[in-house]
Amino acid sequence: ALASQISSTMIVVHHPPDAPHLHSVKTSVAEDVTPLNEVKMDPVDTLVEDPRQYSDKERLLRPVYGNRLNLLLEEVQNLHERELRVDSLIALSSRLQAEFAERLQSESQCMLPSHNYTLPNGREHGTYLALEVGGSTLRVALLELNGKASTQSVRIRRCVASNIDNRVRNLKGLQFFDWIAAQVQEMFSGDREARDHLLSNSQPIPMGIAWSFPIESVSRSLPHTVTTDKFNSQTSIRSGNIIGMGKGFHCSTYKGSDLGDLIAGACQRLVSTTASYNLNIRLDAIVNDSSAALLFRAYVEPSTRLAVILGTGLNAAIHLPLSSLHKSKFGTRLFPSNPEITHVLVNTELSMFGKDVFPTTRWDEDLNAHHILPDYQPLEYLLAGKYIGEIVRLILVEATETCGLFDGRLPQALSRHFSLETRTLASIEAEPFPYLTVAMYLCDQWQLEVAPNSAEIRFIRQVVLAVTRRSQGYFTAAVHALTLLLHDLDDSLLDSGLDHISIGCDGSVINKYPEYMEKSQMLLDEMVQTDRTGQKRAILENAGECAVLGAGVAAAMANARD
Repeated sequence: ALASQISSTMIVVHHPPDAPHLHSVKTSVAEDVTPLNEVKMDPVDTLVEDPRQYSDKERLLRPVYGNRLNLLLEEVQNLHERELRVDSLIALSSRLQAEFAERLQSESQCMLPSHNYTLPNGREHGTYLALEVGGSTLRVALLELNGKASTQSVRIRRCVASNIDNRVRNLKGLQFFDWIAAQVQEMFSGDREARDHLLSNSQPIPMGIAWSFPIESVSRSLPHTVTTDKFNSQTSIRSGNIIGMGKGFHCSTYKGSDLGDLIAGACQRLVSTTASYNLNIRLDAIVNDSSAALLFRAYVEPSTRLAVILGTGLNAAIHLPLSSLHKSKFGTRLFPSNPEITHVLVNTELSMFGKDVFPTTRWDEDLNAHHILPDYQPLEYLLAGKYIGEIVRLILVEATETCGLFDGRLPQALSRHFSLETRTLASIEAEPFPYLTVAMYLCDQWQLEVAPNSAEIRFIRQVVLAVTRRSQGYFTAAVHALTLLLHDLDDSLLDSGLDHISIGCDGSVINKYPEYMEKSQMLLDEMVQTDRTGQKRAILENAGECAVLGAGVAAAMANARD
């Protein structure tokens, strides 16, 4: 419809009487459209003050009034890119590393030691049910582990992904866990091989869960573990209390409850209220999603010491010496005393760091002030997938109200909080992107009656680039700080024979956003080369959907340990 409207149409662009002459423009869909990166902004003195005086046809190529949009864009770029020089990022990394070190010695919701003291040796095997509960997706999989020496180290018998939308996030009481149990049943019901495996085994199928939210370890005796277990028989990888969730979830009902009990109870309620077969499963391992990613990546790549998750949210796991953590970090658990236990897998809860480290803008402060959990995950609010779209939206709202963007009328599609998704940003940022393509795309996405002109497209795209560049820069600074922490605390790296550290990466932003990982890797390399000679190179590795696979590895390790 847009193409038909502007095809072979003479459009006269209005301008003030005393302004330099603007030629009439004849445009046709058959003509080439200037690529967006070649579009030149009209001089400020040729721009008019009020675009509402134009007809709909004239507004197709209307000028943006005044220089206010240019000035706002300049401010957006300066505020978001002022700390993205390599030396500035190294300074932020240093401050963040100091915060890491402090949290390792204090009781907090960060730097949480897991029940995994060793990394997998690659020989774990067996069939396992694995769940990954993320901020936007639930994955349920039936896995076969065959060992890394096998031609197929992991076989996925069946994997089902379910979208966690706002309807699911808003489930009250125990309904969220009832929904999870229903998806587990659906995974078995939809595949005969998986269902037959469940029904043909008298022993329960061991299950591992990758949980994407903070969890507190609790003491619980294992029903079938002897007291001579060198990994401490008074603790259990099968248990953990929910601390909080964030990411738009309503969890007040089950905050502080044991996650294992909630999952088991939901499965029991499902069987008792439906005519389905018995879900004969046994929860053997609960790990954070980043810890699961590290475990799976280490299962296939021994150089892995660190894993990061960057999708809807942000987190990281790191394998550190026990001596680097204060004993109070273990809570009511007994601090491991066996000399064979030298390291522990630590869930950093990276999203909760950086409150007094990273500079913010007024749009960040607006987002934080209206968040259901202000200040809870400050670093996540600056760079994760759920929030970079909202930051862009808030800037566009201001531009509409103060600079006449969209003729001063905010599109209804942008009026709701968190309505601008990261995938839309990715489409706007993708190259090459001619003006007409972007205009038609935004008309479709935001239900615009009038296509934005080239100056508005340039403004929107440059805002997206500024916000995502800052996301990449802050993310890289955080990864750099974690690698420095690892080098400073783990002397065994010097004797490991490794020439690099592998970092497993999972999440829609780090693995799927255009060039996000590539640009982050280049920046990380530059920071390592600039900051410290002799430091091992850190390599970001796309680990795919490794969190759900790592949940299966965690269950296998728990069985081997028992």
